Amino acid sequence: MAELATIARPYAEALLKAGGDAAAASELTALAAVASNQQLLAFADDPKGTLAQVTEVMTSVISKQLKAPLSPKVGNLLAAVLENGRLAALGEIAQQFQLLINARSGVADAVIHSAFELSAAQTDDVKATLEKRFGRKLNATVVIDASLIGGIRVVVGDEVLDTSVKARLEQMKLALTA
Repeated sequence: MAELATIARPYAEALLKAGGDAAAASELTALAAVASNQQLLAFADDPKGTLAQVTEVMTSVISKQLKAPLSPKVGNLLAAVLENGRLAALGEIAQQFQLLINARSGVADAVIHSAFELSAAQTDDVKATLEKRFGRKLNATVVIDASLIGGIRVVVGDEVLDTSVKARLEQMKLALTA
C-alpha cells in the first residue's frame, strides 16, 4: 500500500537520524507485532481511553517480551505515532526502518524461492553466488515453492532473478506463440 509507505517513511527516517540502530529495529519490530493485535487497536481507537493508557499497555507488553525497558528513542517514536493516530502504520514503519538500517550497512534482505528444500551448504553456496551477483551482503531466507518445478527465484528488494523451470517454460511459450 503506497499510502501507508508514504506515511511510514518520515517516521523511519526520523528514528534513523535520532541514532536508531539494529537494537531499535528489533524493538520496533516487536512493537509492530503488538500493534497488529486487534484488541489493542480497538483499545487505542476507544474514545474513553487516553494516549497515556495505550502507551502504558504497549510499553509494558514490550518490556515483558524483550525483558528490558523500551529505549527512549523508540519510546519517543511510539509517542509520536500514537499522538498522530498512526498506530496502524507501525508495521510499515518497522519495515521501512529495517530497509534503512540495511542500506546504511550495505546489507539487503533476499528471499530465495526454491522448488525443493535446500541444505545448509547449498544455501550458503547460493547466498555467496548471489552476493557476488547483487554486489552486497544478503540476509537470505529460503521459501519452498513447488510450483517452480525446479531452479530458484530470488527477490532482493525490487530486483528479481528468476532461473526457475517455470520461468523458462513461460519464456518458451511466449517465443512459440509470438
